[in-house]
Amino acid sequence: MTTITDSPPRRAAGTRLRLAAPLAAAWLGGWGLLAGVSSLTGSGYPFGANDPHGEASLLRLVPVHLGAPLFAGVLLLAAVAALLMSRTGTVRGLPRALLLGYGWAVAFGLAVVVPDGRVLVILGYLPMLIIGAPFGWPPVDYADVFDWPLLARCCALVGAVLLAGALLVWQRRTAGACPACGRDDDERGWTSPAAAARWGRWAAYTAAVIPLSYAVVRFAWAAGIPFGISADFLREMRETGLVWAGAGLAAFATIGAILTLGLVRPWGERFPRWMVGLAGRRVPITLAVVPAALVAISVTAATLGLISLPKFWELSGGFSLTTAPMLLWPLWGMALGAATVAYHLRRRGACGRCRRPWPGPVPRRR
Repeated sequence: MTTITDSPPRRAAGTRLRLAAPLAAAWLGGWGLLAGVSSLTGSGYPFGANDPHGEASLLRLVPVHLGAPLFAGVLLLAAVAALLMSRTGTVRGLPRALLLGYGWAVAFGLAVVVPDGRVLVILGYLPMLIIGAPFGWPPVDYADVFDWPLLARCCALVGAVLLAGALLVWQRRTAGACPACGRDDDERGWTSPAAAARWGRWAAYTAAVIPLSYAVVRFAWAAGIPFGISADFLREMRETGLVWAGAGLAAFATIGAILTLGLVRPWGERFPRWMVGLAGRRVPITLAVVPAALVAISVTAATLGLISLPKFWELSGGFSLTTAPMLLWPLWGMALGAATVAYHLRRRGACGRCRRPWPGPVPRRR
């Protein structure tokens, strides 16, 4: 019988697993306490009527005097749940279902409901903001862009990631699977490399087509073609410069669509030959998974707030070529998330903790 030594990578993986729940509890508890202080002092709550850019946020529907105590209660209870998940022992039945249900609901709220469309907009404009800052373009007040409400949204995303990580580890452990990779002794079905390659390909192509449809409309406007809008409205956008901002977002969407295809193409696994210094090297899994997951979450969050905004429908004139690509954003977010999961399932090797290999060979790409 072969003895598996406790190697440094294996010890490091074990440390990360043990710290997942305490880190989530500390983060959520800290923000819960801040929300409690905000509810007592009546200041500092960054959402609703206190957010000057929150017109497309679902949190605008929550009165300010209720928002802070609500956040405090939800976050502190989630912190307690994370602490319970840090305890060893077997949990079955209804208690396990309740803990997982509440935890995943909070993680979803922090990742999708709280951030709204500002995170996606900032991601889209960030290259222009960084490159144009030394030249004073675009003419914006950076203090007004990167404000406290935006920071709070980003902190909510961090909390969602930490809580989701703790939930995933605990869910796997209590189900008898490896807490690091989720494999058990009978791994089959949709998580196998062959299955992930099949459904991941459809997900990736879907996630690439939708942003391209959005980009085509915006590029048409930049070219002076009133695609889906009136000529007067296009002239107004060209005079105010909004059409060029839309072209920038279209370029970002096009680049994103191309990179999405990398989740199912060989150059998404090994750097292409034209990349000097990196050609032929394996693409780190996290280099593809982390940005794709962030965009998937941001797209989904942006859509929920946008389609619930009456002003959006008034300005766009109802369902049209202008709004149709954006109404597909929920599908874009889900498809991109699925393609990202498939990429991870297809490329990961043997687990560094349980040492379980894949149940079959990874399909060769043609």
